[in-house]
Amino acid sequence: MTENSDVIAADAPADDSPSLDQLEQEGDIAADYIEEFLDICDLDGDIDIDARNGRAYLSVNSADVANLRLLSKPDTVNALQELTRLAVQNKTGSFSRLILDIGGSRDARQAELASLVARAVERIEAGASEAALPPMSSYERKLVHDLVSLAGYVSESSGEGRDRHTVISAS
Repeated sequence: MTENSDVIAADAPADDSPSLDQLEQEGDIAADYIEEFLDICDLDGDIDIDARNGRAYLSVNSADVANLRLLSKPDTVNALQELTRLAVQNKTGSFSRLILDIGGSRDARQAELASLVARAVERIEAGASEAALPPMSSYERKLVHDLVSLAGYVSESSGEGRDRHTVISAS
């Protein structure tokens, strides 16, 4: 079974998926945490909260793009997302699947992933039996699985822990 089907099933509404009220509570707790973090860093940012696909989404933006430039780097966003998830979990007692976006970092990363997938597909079309992508988070692998499916190819996750990556093939 590919992780693609696992991930899609995990994103489908389930009996144990959080309610809208729970997601809004996660978003509020996360927003308070991020707001305090920005204050400590003496950075300005507008925080938007959304709930979709069984996850709370938090977006931090600023009119001054340079204001959030350091925080919007992928590794920094991932680290801050994990810290925010822990803060939410500490307050609610429940695991959080919150997604954090800083300064459009998620859109930028999705564009990078689309480019990676396009290059992998080119290698397969040139005769390679498969193309492996670098290790990435489960959220990024889910995005890759979706992009690969749209391109008409097959993908599955391989490896364990930090080495987990996506392998793309024609069938």
